[in-house]
Amino acid sequence: MAGAMKARATVKDGIADVRVVMNHPMETGLRKGSDGKFVPQHFIQNITVKLNGRTVVEGQISQAVSRNPVFSFRIKGAKSGDKVQISWLDNKGETNNTEAAVA
Repeated sequence: MAGAMKARATVKDGIADVRVVMNHPMETGLRKGSDGKFVPQHFIQNITVKLNGRTVVEGQISQAVSRNPVFSFRIKGAKSGDKVQISWLDNKGETNNTEAAVA
């Protein structure tokens, strides 16, 4: 199961630097558990970043990303006080989201 995400966003010269930690097991399906059987795939597939409700980043990733991945994004046109929303969808249909105010 995925845990809470942590995000922060700072702005300088109209460009927001957003950093987010996505707590997720990110199982490739290639690792064997203690019982000797393969652990099923479980990974984030889609990431969406919004600035004040407007989608500014959409991305697809795969099982090749490590557990609890950290992503950084740069968003033009941001100002202090704007809201950044980050969400993901994994291959099992689970979702998670968080938001941060641009500082």
